[in-house]
Amino acid sequence: MRAVISGAGITGLALANRLNHYGWEVHVVDRAPGPRAQGYMIDFFGPGFEAVAAMGLEPRLRELASDVDEFCYIDDRGRTTVSVDYGLFAKAVDGAIVSIMRPELERLFRESVAGAVDLRYRTTIDRISGSDVELSDGTALDADLIVGADGVHSGVRSLVFGPERDCFRYLGMQTGAFVFTDPEAFERVRGRFVLTETLNRQLGFYGLDGGRVAVFTVFRTDDPTLPEDPREALRRTFSGMGDLAEQALAQCPPSDEIYYDHVAQIDTPRWTDGRVGLVGDAAYAVSLLAGQGASLGVAGAYLLAERLQAAPSVLEGLADYERRWRPVATGVQQAARDRVTEWFVPTRMATLLLRRWGFRAMKLPGLDRIMVGPLFPKNHRSMAELGA
Repeated sequence: MRAVISGAGITGLALANRLNHYGWEVHVVDRAPGPRAQGYMIDFFGPGFEAVAAMGLEPRLRELASDVDEFCYIDDRGRTTVSVDYGLFAKAVDGAIVSIMRPELERLFRESVAGAVDLRYRTTIDRISGSDVELSDGTALDADLIVGADGVHSGVRSLVFGPERDCFRYLGMQTGAFVFTDPEAFERVRGRFVLTETLNRQLGFYGLDGGRVAVFTVFRTDDPTLPEDPREALRRTFSGMGDLAEQALAQCPPSDEIYYDHVAQIDTPRWTDGRVGLVGDAAYAVSLLAGQGASLGVAGAYLLAERLQAAPSVLEGLADYERRWRPVATGVQQAARDRVTEWFVPTRMATLLLRRWGFRAMKLPGLDRIMVGPLFPKNHRSMAELGA
């Protein structure tokens, strides 16, 4: 059996790993010139963590993760307004969580398929006709399975399922991420996840190794137009937010070294068409507000491979995957829209103060699990219950 996967990110490589495990011949293509260095820190937990453990990759996942001891908010003078022991978060999910940079999570899966699958960068799927696939490098392949794991702006989805505008839900925000090196700034955030306590915009800081600091940004804007110069846009939007912010903005790298995009969801009425399937952000982007995009991408890829293995045909396996996984993904999307957006980037001082009180309440005996639980929900069905 032969699979062609568009997208050498976290989801595409996780799927390549599992299909290779079951003896498939796997080809992975990606339009990027090589592995992406841009990205932000994520809390990786939930069904994706279960899938990584089932794949035998948990030890390496923990090796690549970053140590975080404290979660805190700071004001524009750099003063801590609220802090929480990160161990409370880990306790809420029984230790099944890591903080990891997105490029490092991608590296985990890329290492796991090295030498076992055909991985081509600077290559895209240009045409799909039944089982025939034409790549941009001139290669023609006859595929039993074709998968779009190529993100929010999926080329496979556009080729087979229709234009992006028909399924793209802009959530009124834009986001950026970059890394800079500054030993002094690193000391201020080492071992901490530091967020600015601000309305309509937010900066996040994480200390990495080698004196590096990872920066995450998000801000509200009704205009979905992406800037031609992301660096200038970030400097303009986030100026005046304190010394740490100014240090980061002064050392913001060139625009081509910055991750920058909309905060958006993908809501498409179907994920499969013949031998073609969508997985991860290409099918059901939940947005960074939900905090589970990478986890749902990995878990969806894992479940897809398991259902293909169990089904009598590729078409039946694809249909079974969508039937089982769609309610999970759409539920997370809905929760992000209904409950998380205002909490994540408040527009009102009342919300900001309520959030501050909520985090402070985590320190009170008996309230820690009550307050932390909604941030790291455990009420999802396990991968085993979903048939993985």
